[in-house]
Amino acid sequence: MPVARSIAEQLERASWIRRMFEEGARLKQERGTKNIFDFTLGNPEVEPPALTLEILRRTVERGLPGSHGYMPNPGFPQVRRAIAEKLRRETGLAFTADHVCMTVGAAAACNVILKSILDPGDEVILLAPFFAEYPFYVGNHGGRVIVVETDRDCLPDVRAITWAITNRTRAIILNTPNNPSGRVYPASVLGELDTVLSRLPNPPLVISDEPYRQLVYDGQTQPPVAAAIANTAICYSWSKAQALAGERIGFLALSPRLPDVAQMFAACAFANRTLGFVNAPALWQLVMAEAADACVDVAAYQHKRDLLCAGLARAGYEVRKPEGGYYVFLKSPIPDDVAFVGRLLKQGVLAVPGVGFGRAGYLRLSITVALDTIERSLPAFARALQSA
Repeated sequence: MPVARSIAEQLERASWIRRMFEEGARLKQERGTKNIFDFTLGNPEVEPPALTLEILRRTVERGLPGSHGYMPNPGFPQVRRAIAEKLRRETGLAFTADHVCMTVGAAAACNVILKSILDPGDEVILLAPFFAEYPFYVGNHGGRVIVVETDRDCLPDVRAITWAITNRTRAIILNTPNNPSGRVYPASVLGELDTVLSRLPNPPLVISDEPYRQLVYDGQTQPPVAAAIANTAICYSWSKAQALAGERIGFLALSPRLPDVAQMFAACAFANRTLGFVNAPALWQLVMAEAADACVDVAAYQHKRDLLCAGLARAGYEVRKPEGGYYVFLKSPIPDDVAFVGRLLKQGVLAVPGVGFGRAGYLRLSITVALDTIERSLPAFARALQSA
C-alpha cells in the first residue's frame, strides 16, 4: 500500500541529522567504533544529575496511589503548580497551574501549540538557521513555513521579520540558545522584537523553544523570552539540562499576558490529548515537581566546546565558539557543505551539513561526545581540510 504523498515528499528531504547518524552506525560496523568520530546527534553521554536520580528512586519507593494512572489532560495539578512557581521566579510573571501543560518533551509542546493555533495555509516564521524538524512540525498542522534569514552573526534580524509578517502569520518560532548556531539571543534583540509586535493589531504568537536554556557558557545567562516578549508560549524539555533525552518529559507554558489565555489553554489541553500524547509520563511529572531546577555539569560541556574549537582553529578552520547549547556551527571551508561532509566522512568524521538547518555553507558538530573522541578526531579534521 503506498504511503501518503506528503510523507513520501518529507522522506525525500528528511532530517540530515538522522541520515548521518544512520550512516555512522553502518560505518562503525564496517570500520570499527574506535575509527569513527560521530558528531551528528545531540545525545547526552553523561548521566542525569544525582539529585534527579535520587528523587526518581524516592518517587518510585513512595508508591503514591494513582501515580501511574490517567490524570487531567494538562497533567497532575500539583506538578503544574510547581512548574508555574518556577516560571514566576524566572520571569516575574504571574504564571499559575492553568498556564502550564505537561508534555512529552519540547517536540510535543511545539506540536500542541501549533495544532492549537493553525488553520490550513496559516504562516509560521522560522529564523535560519533553525532546528531541522521545525518545518515538519509546521506541516503536521497544515501550516506554511516562511523562512527569514538571521544576520551574519546568526542573531534575529527584526527588520527582516517585520517585513515577513502578513495577515496570515500566526507564529514565530524562536530557539535560544540556538540549535544549530549556539547563539544566545540578547535581551536587546528580544525587546526590539516585542516593540514591533506590540504595534500590530493581531500580533503573531512567539513560540519560544527552550530545551538548551540552562546550557549557557562563559558566565552568561539566557534572558527569559517570556519576560521580554508579551505574546509568548514556552516549549521546554529536560532532555538536555538533565540528560534525559529518552524520557520525553517537558511542558508547554502560556504567558499570562496572552490575550484570551484561558481559551488558548483549553485548546492546548484538548490538542495534547487528540494528538495522541494523552499525558506526559506520569512518573517523570512527579519527579520534575521536585527536580525541575537540577542540571548537569555545564562546565564539562564548556570544556569540550573549548577543546574542539581550539583544535579546529589550529587546523585552519574558521570557527565561532557557541555561547550555549550542544553544538559548534562550523563554517565549511568550501561553499558546498554537503560535499565537505563527504570529505569528512572519508576520514571517519560524521557531521551534519548546514543546508539541513536552512543555512548552507556550514556544518553542525555535537559536543555531547566523549573528550577522547574530540581529541582523537582532530587529526581527521585536519586531513579533511588539507584535501579541500
